[in-house]
Amino acid sequence: MTTFLAAVLTATAPVVLAALGGLLCSVSGVFNMALEGQLLWGAFTAVLFSQLTGSAWLGVAGAVLCTTLYALLLSVPAVTFRADPVVVAVGTNLLALGLTAFLMRQIFGSGGTFSSPDLAGLPALAALGLDVPVAGPQSPLVPVAFLLVAAMAWWLGRTRSGLRLRGIGQHAEAAESIGLRVPLYRHAAVLGAGALCGLGGAQLALGNVTLFSEGMSAGRGWVAVVAVMLAGSRPWLGLGACLLFGAAEALGFRLQGLGLPQQAADAAPYLITLLALVVVAAARRREALA
Repeated sequence: MTTFLAAVLTATAPVVLAALGGLLCSVSGVFNMALEGQLLWGAFTAVLFSQLTGSAWLGVAGAVLCTTLYALLLSVPAVTFRADPVVVAVGTNLLALGLTAFLMRQIFGSGGTFSSPDLAGLPALAALGLDVPVAGPQSPLVPVAFLLVAAMAWWLGRTRSGLRLRGIGQHAEAAESIGLRVPLYRHAAVLGAGALCGLGGAQLALGNVTLFSEGMSAGRGWVAVVAVMLAGSRPWLGLGACLLFGAAEALGFRLQGLGLPQQAADAAPYLITLLALVVVAAARRREALA
C-alpha cells in the first residue's frame, strides 16, 4: 500500500504544479493551454542546468527561471497585443516539442533519451532528514506541490491581491474602472504559471526519474488543462482531478506488471481523466437546465 501511495504522489506532483499555473491564469482571465510545452521546457532546462552545474537544486532554479522567461511567448502576445491565447499556446507547445528535440542533439549529442551518471537527481526526503514513511520515498518537490495547493487556495480567497486577481478575471472592465492595472496582473499570472510549470518539469525530470527524453511531458500538461477546467477557481478541486490521474497512472504501472499490455497501461490515466471531464460536464449541464 505504501508503495502504491508513493507512486500516486510521485505521478501527481508534476501535474498538480502545472494545473496550479493554469488555474492562476484562468482566474486572471487568460486561458492557458501552453502548460504541456512549458512542462516539457521545464524538464529539459532542469536536466540541462543539473548536468552543467552538477547540482539538482541549480537544475530546479534554472528550470524555474527559463520556463518563466519561456512564458513570455504567451504573455506578451496574449496580454499586451490581445492575440488569441489558444492559438498562441498551441504555437508555444509545438515550439517546445521541436526546440527541445533540436537542442538535445546539439547540446547532449544524442536523440531520444539523455541520461548520464553525472546528472544529479533530486535527493529523497529521507536524505534530508524529512522522511515520511507512509508516503514512501519522495523528492522534496512532492510535498511542496501539495503545500502550494493550500497556499494558493488561501491566497485567492483571503488576500487583497488574490481577490483582485479574481475580480479581474470576472470583470476586467470594472476592475480597470477602479484603477487596477489589469495587464500587469495578467502578465504576473502567466509568468507565475511559467514558474510553476518549470517546477513541475524539474520534478518530472529530476524527481520522478533522472533523465530527459523527447516529449517526456507525454500529455501531462493537457491533463493539467482538464484539471483547470474541472476546478474553475478552486485549487482543492483541481488537486482532486490530478490525484485521479496520478492514481490511474500508478494503477496502470501495477497492472502492466501483472501482464496488461503497455499501450493499455499508458492510455488508462488519460482515459479516466477524459471520463471524469465528461461526467462533470454532464452534471453541470443538468444543473444549468434545472
